[in-house]
Amino acid sequence: MTDTLALTKALIDRPSVTPADAGCQPLIAERLEALGWHTQSLNHGEVSNLLCLSPGHGPLLLFLGHTDVVPAEPQDAWRSPPFTATARDGVLYGRGAADMKSSVAAFITACERTTRGWGDLGIRIGVLLTSDEEGPARDGIRALAPTLSGHTGVIDWCLVGEPSSQESLGDVIRIGRRGSLSGDITLSGRQGHVAYPDLADNALHHLSDFLSALIAEHWDDGTADFPPTHLEVTGIETDTDASNVIPGQAIARFNLRFSPASTKASLTQRIEALARQHSPTAVINWNLSAEPFISAPGLLRAVVAEVITANTGQVPIGNTAGGTSDGRFIAPLGAEVVEFGPINASIHQVDEHIVIAELNQLSACYEEIIKRLAHSSQTTDLSKC
Repeated sequence: MTDTLALTKALIDRPSVTPADAGCQPLIAERLEALGWHTQSLNHGEVSNLLCLSPGHGPLLLFLGHTDVVPAEPQDAWRSPPFTATARDGVLYGRGAADMKSSVAAFITACERTTRGWGDLGIRIGVLLTSDEEGPARDGIRALAPTLSGHTGVIDWCLVGEPSSQESLGDVIRIGRRGSLSGDITLSGRQGHVAYPDLADNALHHLSDFLSALIAEHWDDGTADFPPTHLEVTGIETDTDASNVIPGQAIARFNLRFSPASTKASLTQRIEALARQHSPTAVINWNLSAEPFISAPGLLRAVVAEVITANTGQVPIGNTAGGTSDGRFIAPLGAEVVEFGPINASIHQVDEHIVIAELNQLSACYEEIIKRLAHSSQTTDLSKC
């Protein structure tokens, strides 16, 4: 499967830092068009989005991924240039090697092998890519989702190539994701000289008390499929950085990864009530970037687990941990969503990498998933799955 390695290298060599695509999607479109696929650019603003659909009839398996990557600074810390794919000792290095140009290459080559000369598989295959997953995620899959079915019809299964594996390929698959709620709170006091605290009101002291109470809160116990809701403070700033000035305003940023045992409304209400106890004039700005979702066990999950075990010997654990993914925009459309991709230990890090043998193994797994779904569609009443 040297073609998967070659395509991964070609994608890594394109410096597609969000929202740039840097030519990744045209390369993929050209390859699939050569096999009779229909391709369509669905761009929004500066964001490139590509939808590819195979010929054929039947239920639809949608491979979902992104061609954008996070920045690679400091580049001089890398052993080899981050946007020049480099193989050393059986390992491929470069930005996007694990997140997630390897997955994109793996499912593209799997699609090529299964649709080249095979005729009608009994299922349709789709590939949906965006250059806005690592960034704001406004003009990518989020923007496409409301009208996507007009282009694809019903999406039965969605396989996301995000790096789900933890220690070895296939040991973990994602069957859903937690919600993500961010807030920034501003508390006001009165600025003054540190030598005259009686003439000032230290906003940072009020903020510190609030954050201590916030961190001590128990939000929920999670559910059978979701860990408990968790909060992290991610930043603090004040209106002054002088060592002899008492700040009159203090701001903190925080994020909650939340389970279905809590909701945006319940969390914001609790936190706003807590904030008022420390400052009646506290102001909180909220940003909900993801609701929690989970797909009920179905044919896709069963097939993915069977294929992983057959190809790797792993019995995968299905969980909802990790960050958010674009699967959150496809699940509400009624599709069964499963995430299966490379080991995630090096993602967003200097010297990001993937073991080349695992890259080829991943493509083989994707190919087998397509074949088993195609076989099942011909022998199973899918309305019962």
